[in-house]
Amino acid sequence: MSRTLRFGRKPAANGAAKSLVVFVHGYGADGSDLLSLADVLAPHLPDTAFVAPDAPETILGAPFGRQWFAIPRFDGSTEAQAKAGLAQATDDLNAFLDQRLAYEGLGPEALAVVGFSQGAMMSFHAVPQRAKPIAAVVAISGQLLDAPGLATAVSKPPFLVMHGDQDEVVPFEAMAEACNALVENGFPTYGHVMKGTGHGIAQDGLVQMLGFLRQVLPA
Repeated sequence: MSRTLRFGRKPAANGAAKSLVVFVHGYGADGSDLLSLADVLAPHLPDTAFVAPDAPETILGAPFGRQWFAIPRFDGSTEAQAKAGLAQATDDLNAFLDQRLAYEGLGPEALAVVGFSQGAMMSFHAVPQRAKPIAAVVAISGQLLDAPGLATAVSKPPFLVMHGDQDEVVPFEAMAEACNALVENGFPTYGHVMKGTGHGIAQDGLVQMLGFLRQVLPA
């Protein structure tokens, strides 16, 4: 059974939304951390609504931070716990996406998911399991945790994979690993290296994201 996720929302500037962007935040943050990106994107995507859920779990010792699933090297959890948490969070996120699409009155072809760090890991894992492909995924500074699982992907939306080449949290090499696995399994895949950037989103990354979203989203 999926868990209910709290979220923030910024409506489409032009009124009724013709497309939807869902931000999936990283470990230790919450939805508001990425929803602020809507202020940058919205003027260029006036028919798009933006939503950012909070991850379902608090972090032990950091009650204001959220996590989608436990990370053994950070919290001492087991690999089995992390795997089970990823599976549960995948159900949570996909149920949330379905709910928000229904609320906006949109089909999956009008949805893009933007994930950062652990949110990118969630996007790599959850979106290919959906029954119908969404418009696209932007995965930033993340890692593909289950490359073999892509072989049984149900849907294959296009991915824009971005990573800073000075990332001190998730190794830069994870970008090539993810892109290679996506291409090998038939996903339309685009990459962008944010040069001189650590674990974050640089201005050139925002420009790439905006251009990609304008291409893949309706209206």
